[in-house]
Amino acid sequence: MTHRFSLVLNREVTEQEIAALKAASCADISFAADTLPTDAEIPVSRLEFEDAVTPTLAEAIEAGFETVKVIPELSIPGLSVPAQPAAAEDGTADREATKETAEATS
Repeated sequence: MTHRFSLVLNREVTEQEIAALKAASCADISFAADTLPTDAEIPVSRLEFEDAVTPTLAEAIEAGFETVKVIPELSIPGLSVPAQPAAAEDGTADREATKETAEATS
């Protein structure tokens, strides 16, 4: 299962910092310009994570936090987690629930 979430950083990141963050992560990371959630006039960077390696969403988010720690001056004022598919006890997606959700939204 792929876990998706985004982290808003406290400032914009440089090209060197982007390379360091990508090297430190086991997830697929993309970067986007954004503004601080509490002040739309402050430009920041948003990291979009797609983690297909980590077994749980909580562990994927923790790994994302650890990735950001490779740059000591960065902090995370925002976290966004879209709705995730339901998972069975064995960690696989509950296909029936996913199918029902897809049918309800079509």
